[in-house]
Amino acid sequence: MKEENKTPKKGGQSIFRKKWFFPAVYLTIAALLLAVVVWYQNIDNQLPEAGDDQELGDNYTPNPHDEDAAPVMDSQEVIKMPVADQEQAEIVTKFFDYDASQEDRESALILHNNRYYQSTGVDIVYPNGEAFDVLAALSGTVSEVKEDPLLGNVVVLSHDNGVTTYYASLGEVGVQPQDEVKQGDVIGTAGENIFGQDNGVHVHFEIRKDAKVFNPEEFFNQPVSKLESTESEDVSEEDTSSISSEEVDSNDANSEETGEGETSETETEESKEDSTEESTDEPNQEENSTDSAE
Repeated sequence: MKEENKTPKKGGQSIFRKKWFFPAVYLTIAALLLAVVVWYQNIDNQLPEAGDDQELGDNYTPNPHDEDAAPVMDSQEVIKMPVADQEQAEIVTKFFDYDASQEDRESALILHNNRYYQSTGVDIVYPNGEAFDVLAALSGTVSEVKEDPLLGNVVVLSHDNGVTTYYASLGEVGVQPQDEVKQGDVIGTAGENIFGQDNGVHVHFEIRKDAKVFNPEEFFNQPVSKLESTESEDVSEEDTSSISSEEVDSNDANSEETGEGETSETETEESKEDSTEESTDEPNQEENSTDSAE
């Protein structure tokens, strides 16, 4: 009977009674939990936050170079020379600046009808007098297109903050008033005019802000924000005789008929001499009348 009660023990019960069993179970569970935590953290770092989704938008594409990306550049345009090839272009008539050197001041004088006029812009030519396209120096709106008997075809573009660019001595014009143009668009071709006939085929270019003129050479490849009223010449549009002066038009009203206008200038000098002689005779007449009265 005693032999029948001695039944063999199961293998599972013997494992549970081992000292190392439960510590092994605890370590296994801890390892699994640790692995789950690490995996969850990795997923959380890869997913964008809710606030980022709203700011970036639905069409945002992750860019691995975002951290090294440069900051957004100012959208303000840079003033360009109104030609396609700046290396070939040559400025033959400069902007008249009283503070410039004697040589630059002389190159900024325009001789017309035996009279010198101060240039309020620059005259640009290409080598060998070849024709070239005239481009918009800035994006803007065509505010004026006209044909002037002395200046040739003229186009004026209006820009923000009271800035205007002025293009004269154009041969052909490819824009109309109220047209919207982008920087670099062709607005016409260089041509000839009477006022700057010594320069041949050229374009006369001016920059103005609030009715004042600026030296274009100082602002080429510079942002528009550099155009400040304190840096401009103290010359209004009414005083700019090289392009828009009524004095030029009135003095040269007969220039088309006479060709060069030398006769009218000579007659003007003779009339000044006659008036001078008359003015010198008047005091003598007054003296005689005084003597007779005495």
